[in-house]
Amino acid sequence: MTSRLAAVTFDARDPALLGRFWSRVLDRPALRDDHGVLLPGSATQVGLRMVPSDEERTSPNRMHLHLTSTSQEDQAATVARLLTLGAAHLDVGQRPEDGHVVLADPEGNALCVIEADNRWLAGCGFLGEVACEGTRDVGLFWRDALRWPLVWDEDGETAVQAPSGGTKVAWGGPPVAPLHGRPRQRFELVTNDPAGEAERLTSLGARVLRSAPDGAMALTDPDGAEFAVVLGD
Repeated sequence: MTSRLAAVTFDARDPALLGRFWSRVLDRPALRDDHGVLLPGSATQVGLRMVPSDEERTSPNRMHLHLTSTSQEDQAATVARLLTLGAAHLDVGQRPEDGHVVLADPEGNALCVIEADNRWLAGCGFLGEVACEGTRDVGLFWRDALRWPLVWDEDGETAVQAPSGGTKVAWGGPPVAPLHGRPRQRFELVTNDPAGEAERLTSLGARVLRSAPDGAMALTDPDGAEFAVVLGD
C-alpha cells in the first residue's frame, strides 16, 4: 500500500482566480474538478489545489512556497512577472541583506522568490520547496508517511525529498506557533485505499478526524495539522 503527495491544498475565496494566478506562475494547466481547481504536479514537482472556503484566516499560514532563480536577472524578472499577475510585496520582517524576495499571492498567501546562489535548492526545479512550520517529529512522520529520504536533520529542522529529486518539503523546528482552527494550506495524499492508508498513517503518529462519503479521510499529523488522504491513482 502506498500513497503519494499529490498537492498542497489552498483554501480560497476565489479558487478560479487563485488557480489562474498559480497556473501562470508555474506554467501549468488549471484543471477544474468537483473539488475546485488542480494544478497537476509531476514526479519531481508537487501539485497545487485550490478549494472554495469562506472561512476567515485565524492564524498565519504554516506553509509557503519557494520559487527558485537561475540568476539575479532571472530573480528580478520573476518578481516583476508575479507582481504583474497580481502578487504584492509582503513585509514579514526580512532584512535588507536577505537575498530572497517575499511576496503574497492574490489571496495573501506568502511566497518567496529565492536568490540564484542558494545551494540548498539547486536542482530542485522552479517550485523548489514547500517550507512549513513544524517540529522534528513531523519531519520524521512525513519521511515515513511518504517514504521519502530525510535530506536535512539538524537543530530540530528537517526536510524530505522524493527519491527522484525535485521539490523539497521542510519544517523549521521550534518554536512552532499553536494552531487555531483548520490550516488554510494542507497536504493532499492520493492512494488506491484511503481507509487502509489511514490505518498505516495512524500507526506512524497521525490521528483520524473524519471520513467522507467518497472515501476521503481527514487526518492530523503529530503537530495537529490537518491533511487529507483521497482516492486516486
